[in-house]
Amino acid sequence: MKNNPLRSLFAPLLNSLDSGNGPYEYKPSFRKILMVVGLLFLVLATGCVLVAIYAGLLASLMPGVVFTLAGLCCVVVATLGTDRAVARIWNNRK
Repeated sequence: MKNNPLRSLFAPLLNSLDSGNGPYEYKPSFRKILMVVGLLFLVLATGCVLVAIYAGLLASLMPGVVFTLAGLCCVVVATLGTDRAVARIWNNRK
């Protein structure tokens, strides 16, 4: 998993979430929920961008950009992150 080129591409995000030595609580459902939330953010972002294009206002693209970034972060951590990174997204510590 360490030699994954995608993991090295998203290393700044993943390394900040993987750091730490303390105990953490992880359940496999955390990863599934994080993936679903990320996909929902991406669907919402698509809707925002489509409405912004239809309205013809560049300022209305900002919510689409924010939701896209949030969705990508969730999907990247859910697919490439370690158990500690997923638990840290949910802020679960013992």
